[in-house]
Amino acid sequence: MDQKKDILPDIQNLSDTRGIAIDKVGVKNVKVPISVKDRLKKVQHTIADCSIYVSLPDNFKGTHMSRFIEVLNTDEFEITLNSLKEKLSQITRLLEARDTYMEMTFPYFIKKSAPVSGVQSYMDYKVSLIGELIGNKYSLFIRTVVPLTSVCPCSKEISKYGAHNQRSYVTVTVELKNFVWIEEVIEIIEGSGSCDVYGILKRPDEKYVTEKGYENPKFVEDIVRDIAVQLNKDDRIVSYKIESENFESIHNHSALAIITHNKRNRDR
Repeated sequence: MDQKKDILPDIQNLSDTRGIAIDKVGVKNVKVPISVKDRLKKVQHTIADCSIYVSLPDNFKGTHMSRFIEVLNTDEFEITLNSLKEKLSQITRLLEARDTYMEMTFPYFIKKSAPVSGVQSYMDYKVSLIGELIGNKYSLFIRTVVPLTSVCPCSKEISKYGAHNQRSYVTVTVELKNFVWIEEVIEIIEGSGSCDVYGILKRPDEKYVTEKGYENPKFVEDIVRDIAVQLNKDDRIVSYKIESENFESIHNHSALAIITHNKRNRDR
């Protein structure tokens, strides 16, 4: 048997002559089991959609996609401040990359008690853990999407009775210097709306949340500013992006407000 015929060519390692580097190349939306730190139960098991990318120099034709999957399928992945960095470092070594990126998006559950009846139900939140290893610099981000109720201050002021309200979805991305609980970020967001959203509400609870929202009207601008005030106080957070989208109940459009801030700029 001719041994040369048994050697399969590695096309990805061939050189490319177009002289164009690629910012990110990799795999997207790979489902993997993960465990995440839970402030109440210590750990929460869930399923993540994982995406991993590396930068590709202009002289390489391609990257080895199967190696991304191999790294993800070793064990159930426990997300910590250091474990994401370890995975990124492993991929960087395997693929001889300069920059590596990983994003894991998963449902995260928190049991909430209704404000009057106390009946408990689970709220699910869309959470992403994002890691970047650019050169030798490691950055870790938490992104959380939280639903709120917002009541329009203008509508309340000009109407003889009542005020229109809307469901708001607030997306907050924070860059961490030190450990922050997912629950802490969610609590800051929920405290900045007119009222929380709950899984189950009895009639006394409905009365409470309706009246609380009416007494606590918020523009979309108020929501993002109130969140920013709280994040500015937390030295564990070095940068953030806050985005609030209000799905208007009396308009055929959404209201949107965004604040982006890097605290490092204060020291320059």
